[in-house]
Amino acid sequence: MTRPRTPKAKAAIMGRDLMNPGRFDGRNEPKVAAGIGAPPSYIKDTERSKARTAWNTFVKEIPWLNESHRSFIEIASEVRGRLIAGNDVGVPTMNLLRQCLGQMGATPADSSKVAIPDGDEDKDELLDG
Repeated sequence: MTRPRTPKAKAAIMGRDLMNPGRFDGRNEPKVAAGIGAPPSYIKDTERSKARTAWNTFVKEIPWLNESHRSFIEIASEVRGRLIAGNDVGVPTMNLLRQCLGQMGATPADSSKVAIPDGDEDKDELLDG
């Protein structure tokens, strides 16, 4: 199975666009100006699930997320929210969470390659878009 393509935004954070500029030159990826934003109103913290807390944690942990990732974040937040609340979720649900994280580029292998800029201005820019 071939490896999935690294999005341009993630490649820029990791410095891969500088290491292999030709790999990213011809790519026409959609531009998403909006950051991930606040969780939808139906993502709530309840006694059984801390999905809103999970959403905010993902936003902090994965700075390259943008508006196009919202569906994955919704799914992952619901699962992780149940874990935070101390509920058992089962193996298939944990696999779903792992798949969502992989699609967002948030697996341990990917996160070890990401280097976030030190300047506060750069961090805000990444979170906003």
